[in-house]
Amino acid sequence: MDDEHVMRRMLRSGGAVFAGVLVGVVLSLSTDMLLRAAGVLPGLGVRAADGVLLLATAYRTVYGVAGSYVTAMLAPQRPMLHALVLGFLGFWANVAGTLATWNKGSEYGPHWYPIALIVLAMPTAWVGGKLYLIRQAAKAK
Repeated sequence: MDDEHVMRRMLRSGGAVFAGVLVGVVLSLSTDMLLRAAGVLPGLGVRAADGVLLLATAYRTVYGVAGSYVTAMLAPQRPMLHALVLGFLGFWANVAGTLATWNKGSEYGPHWYPIALIVLAMPTAWVGGKLYLIRQAAKAK
């Protein structure tokens, strides 16, 4: 394998992970904006009720699965590994966000919400990768 081929594969791997990040972030932020405009989510800096945060956890989980699926689909090889790399990045991004906002004020909501996002990051990534692998296996039949 020559250097150019290795570089191309590395760029495709990075691009696959970046695409998954983009899917999750764009879908999450778009849904947040729509729910704010509809009055479901409170404005920025205002504490959301637990029920609303449960809704946010649910759609962020679905979007995490979608992002991981996209990452696996675009991966040049080893799709599950790429999906799990995305989950690992999401895990650490959620840890960083949790640490940055812990006990900073009630507008950041209850502690269960960021902990739920941390706990769900890797399983969500695994589900997205697994769904892609199942789809590929079904196509191969």
